[in-house]
Order: sequence, then structure tokens, then C-alpha cells
Amino acid sequence: MFEIHASKVTSLKNDILSGLTVALALIPEAVAFAFVAGVEPLVGLYAAFMVGLITSIFGGRPGMISGATGAMAVVMVSLVATYGIEYLFATVVLTGILQILAGIFRLGKFIRLVPHPVMLGFVNGLAIVIFMAQLTQFQVTNENGVLVWMQGHQLFTMGALIILTMAIIHFLPKLTKAVPSSLVAIIVVTALVQSFDLDARTVVDFVRDMTNDPTATIAGGLPTFSIPEVPFTWETFKIIFPYAAILAAIGLIESLLTLTLIDELTGTRGRGNKECIAQGTANTVTGFFGGMGGCAMIGQSMINVNSGGRGRASGITAALGLLGFILFGSNLIEQIPLAALVGVMFIVVIGTFEWSSFRIMRKVPKADAFVIVLVSAVTVATDLAIAVVVGVIVSALVFAWEHAKHVMVNRREEQNGVTVYEVSGPLFFGSVANFLEQFHVDNDSKEVVIDFKNSRVADHSAIEAIDTLAERYLSRGKVLHLKHLNEECKQLLKKAGDLVEVNVIEDPDYHIATDKLA
Repeated sequence: MFEIHASKVTSLKNDILSGLTVALALIPEAVAFAFVAGVEPLVGLYAAFMVGLITSIFGGRPGMISGATGAMAVVMVSLVATYGIEYLFATVVLTGILQILAGIFRLGKFIRLVPHPVMLGFVNGLAIVIFMAQLTQFQVTNENGVLVWMQGHQLFTMGALIILTMAIIHFLPKLTKAVPSSLVAIIVVTALVQSFDLDARTVVDFVRDMTNDPTATIAGGLPTFSIPEVPFTWETFKIIFPYAAILAAIGLIESLLTLTLIDELTGTRGRGNKECIAQGTANTVTGFFGGMGGCAMIGQSMINVNSGGRGRASGITAALGLLGFILFGSNLIEQIPLAALVGVMFIVVIGTFEWSSFRIMRKVPKADAFVIVLVSAVTVATDLAIAVVVGVIVSALVFAWEHAKHVMVNRREEQNGVTVYEVSGPLFFGSVANFLEQFHVDNDSKEVVIDFKNSRVADHSAIEAIDTLAERYLSRGKVLHLKHLNEECKQLLKKAGDLVEVNVIEDPDYHIATDKLA
């Protein structure tokens, strides 16, 4: 599915070096998402540190990076604007509790219901979103305090440094893989800008533009424990619960889809339910320590994987490295050119986008091609959670429509005068109308047998269709026998009563879902 050739070998050295690379890339992202949510930069940075650290230690997907994300930030902004930041912290705590419950009740397995075309649309849409997010780095504040697009020499310098960064990341692995090429690119470009005093925007310039504060900095102390200062009343719960439910859903969907992506890249298998609990624990703790919460970050996870990060040490290093930058190294980190970080993210975009989807568009069913484009577009226009839900619904409707045509009923007359119908194909809400049309109640004999050996009675609509058929035969004084029904169907049939005859020995035992390996 994904054509990035990533190493599958875990190395402590690679984990530490890739973690440091990720820590550098986390800073502008966390600041930008804090700005989107309407909170101070440190609120985003603290979230990136705490969520990243806890999920790296306890999560179900080693090598996956979590932190403050834009998908969750856009939901938070209205809450912060209306009720204040303390309500945000309370909401993040409740979000974490809901995610923990999702893990306890083993809901992580349902990510398997996401079809492949939805996954393709997910990665393509996220790649576009990551690309568009980098375009804000091409804006500067003019003398009136208004953000405008770069022009002239400054734009040329920015572009040249981005190209240099991308070239180093692309070509260095051909010479040596001893150190992550992304980290080398950041160091080389930073040294070049500082040595020649080039006119290039740095991390501190970005922070000050985002906050509109000429003295702003990423420096800070350790996060401190504090219970959100909100009234512990039913009214407060009614305010924060809708936001918490949406944030929990967005966070889990993005995290579990990213987990699936990293599984494919590394050839390993993560544990979805364990990740749900870890994400929930991280958000609960973050809410008590002044962070905005978060979830898995596909961009930073891709940087980590491409840089050789495979184990838990990579995420732990990224989180602790970020905290170290906040406490001790802010002056150095603030001098990193944004062009270097943008170049790293552009490489991520190229690696994340599923370019083969263009090639397969004419080879897959039209419905699948439509789902790929639809999910990509909705991801860009709204957010990931809505896009995935829309994609799954459309895929399910297409599946139902196609399989509604596959239920077949073969009729024959036995020598003993019994009419036998053999049903083939799934019987569910989409196929019941076609199923009922294939019976000739008036022309059948006094005894009728319907054999479901080659069919699957799937839902309550199918049960009702069987009940309807039984009533039709009963009203004409005919006896109906039903054979080879699955156990669920037998338990739910209520109207056929004594008319039902089942072959218990040969009845199949269907297993719809399992928690195994979840």
C-alpha cells in the first residue's frame, strides 16, 4: 500500500536520533495548533510533551508519535472563546476518561471496519492538510501587524533553503544511514543561515507572529498540577460533554488510523485497545497539567519512521527532548530556520501521499475510486473524523446495494409433494424485498420447506422478512418449515412459533466479531 522503504529493525541509537529530529519538528506544530485553539503556545507545547511521553511508554504502537493536533484544535476554539481555558482543561480530562472507557470496552477492534479506499483517502487527505499547513510559514507580519505573503529576496531564500533541506534528506541515505538525514538537514541549514546571516525566518519569528507578541518565546518551566477551576455541577457537565465526546472520537479515529498506517510501514502489529487506554490516560493527565490534549500525529510519526525510529525510546526521546528545549534550550531552538522544518514536512507529504492511487483509479470499481476522492476532499474541507465516517457510510451503502442483488431462491417440488426453497446469499435489510418477491405462496403445496444452509440471516430486517413469509403461508392454511437457521435467528424468531422446524445438528455457528488480537 505505502511505497516508503522503511527499515523494520529496532535500534536504540536510531530511536534516540529520530526522537530528537521529531522533537525539533514538534515545536512549530504545537505552537501553531495552540494558536488555532486560541491558547498560549506553552499550552500546546506541554500537551505535546505529556501526551507524547505517556503514549510512548504505555501505548499500543511503538514508534508512533502523539501530541497536540489540528484536528482536535479546531474543535476546541469555540469552547475556549465562549467559556475560557479552564473549561478546556476540564473537557480534556473528560475526553481522556471517554477514551479509556473505549479501550476498556475493546472498541479499538472496530477500526478494522474502515475499508481500504477510506484508508487511501485518509492518507491522501492528511498529506494535503499537512502541505497546506506549511504554507502559513510563507507569511510574515508587516509594519501594521498584519500577516502578508513573503516576496522578493526573502521568498527566494526560503525556497532555496527548503530545496536544500529536501535534497539532503533525499540523497544522504544513499551515502550513509548512520544518522537520520532529517536531523542532518536541520543542523546543516541552521548552520548555513547562522554563518552567512541569511534573511530567513526562524522558530522564534513564527512564535511571535502567531502570538502577535514581539517578546514571545518558547521558554517555560515544568508543567504544574492543577484541578480545572470550573464549577463541578451538572450544568458544567452538559457544557463540556458534547465537546469531550467529539474530541474523544476524533482523537481515537486519527490515532487508530495512524496506528494502522505505521503497522503497514513497519510490518508489525499494534494493539488498538491498548492505544485507546494510553491516549485516554495521556489526555486525562494533560488536562490536570495545563495542556490542550492531543492524539497521534501522522506527520511526526512519518518523520520518526523514516528516520529509523521503531521502539518506544523514539517517542520518549521526542517528548523529553521537547521538554529539554522548553526548559534549557529555547535560545538555540528558536534560531532554527523554519525553512528546514518546512522541508522536512514536505518530504513527509511526498512520502505520505499514496501516489499509486492515481494509477489504480481506472482499475478499481468506480465506487471505490469515488470513496478515495470523497474522503480526501472531506478531510481537507472539514476534519478527519467526519471524513472517515462519511467514507465508511458510503462504502457500506455501496456494499449493501451490490449484495442486495446476490440473494437467490431456487424452487423445486419434491416427490412427496413438498415445495422446497433453497436460499443462497446474505439476507439483510438491502435484500429482503428481492427475497420476498421470489416466493409463490399461492402456487406452493400444503407443506413448504425453506433451507437457509447457503444463506446468512444477518439482521432484524431479515428476521421480519421471515416472519412476514410465515404469516403469508399461515393465512393460506399452509405449513412452513425453516431449516439451517443460525442461532441468532432462532432466538429472535417470535411469530412463526410451532411452524418452525430447525435442524439443530447442522445449524451453522456464525461469529460476527472477535476481540482476539484487538
